[in-house]
Amino acid sequence: MTIRENLERIKSTLPPGVTLVAVTKTHPPEKLMEVYDAGHAVFGENKVQELVQKQLVLPKDIQWHLIGHLQTNKVKEIASFVHLIHSADSLKLLKEIDKQASKNNRVIDCLLQLYIASEETKFGLDFTEAETLLRSTEFAALKHIRITGLMGMASNTDKREQVRLEFRSLKNFFEKLKTSFPETEEVKLHILSMGMSSDYALAIEEGSNLVRVGSAIFGNRE
Repeated sequence: MTIRENLERIKSTLPPGVTLVAVTKTHPPEKLMEVYDAGHAVFGENKVQELVQKQLVLPKDIQWHLIGHLQTNKVKEIASFVHLIHSADSLKLLKEIDKQASKNNRVIDCLLQLYIASEETKFGLDFTEAETLLRSTEFAALKHIRITGLMGMASNTDKREQVRLEFRSLKNFFEKLKTSFPETEEVKLHILSMGMSSDYALAIEEGSNLVRVGSAIFGNRE
């Protein structure tokens, strides 16, 4: 199937209210344009350098999501244009995003990355750390970021029931946080980012409303 056919097939299966982020890592701009020309303009990149390079040459109405681990010294390179940062995993990083957003006279939307997998290689806060962060006076002082939801990656395993339970745990925590934190200018919890090419259907069943899909659209990485 072509990239366009893959995209249209996936989008036809998504329930109303679920956003698809086309994950573009390692794929050249020409392939991204096939997705864009098919009417899709929400793209996700893992690495800042690749994100910046593609943003320079592709249409300016694309919504760019930074979905990979973000180092504090790289924030300034994307602060002027990034639409959503999925991987905010520490107060230190949020402070830097706030600082760079302020310099660009904008508010940057962020998701808190939660650690839900059984693997040591994943980044993220645990549930207690996330709640403590949101209640901290240091977080309250940040006026150029907005926490719009949570992101989590399940374990890389064929055990579907384990993956389902990991997604379900994040969905339950998300609902708890929405009850605990009424909407403010700094916290508007409405995005639950779970699910990639291998497990996005399962993630949607468990409450995800934003999925990150790469290989199922573009094929294997080059």
